[in-house]
Amino acid sequence: MRTPPLKFLIVEDEALLAMDIEAMIEDAGHEVGGEASSLRLLQALPVDVQPDIAFVDVHLAEGSSGLDACTYIRQTWPEAFVVFITGNPRKVPEDFAGGHGILPKPFVRSDVLRIMRYLEEGVCDPPPVSRPPASFMPAPKLAGVWAA
Repeated sequence: MRTPPLKFLIVEDEALLAMDIEAMIEDAGHEVGGEASSLRLLQALPVDVQPDIAFVDVHLAEGSSGLDACTYIRQTWPEAFVVFITGNPRKVPEDFAGGHGILPKPFVRSDVLRIMRYLEEGVCDPPPVSRPPASFMPAPKLAGVWAA
């Protein structure tokens, strides 16, 4: 069982947004274990990063895809939870491409903090007792992962 603080991975090509997400993660008492703006840079991160949770944009730098990034994350760190961050949730397949949820853009700070609390509870002491904000779209498999 994992315990806080959790280690996050940020895969986002908009530098200001990545910095904002990093600040929210740190304000919530967690740590950022790595950041990447493209699939290539994600693959260059040390394998020992061992993220608990990854926030992944669907459209990344260098023409790479967050869906491919999710595949890489799930193969490299199978225990990591992946949350897509996107302005167009319909770009994520119905099976969530192996991810665990979607946070639609634009989002507000309070939603991100509530999602982190929900994920922390689910990762550290499943199932979570908090409710995620209404904007969070959980993958169908998430219910199975956190079934009581």
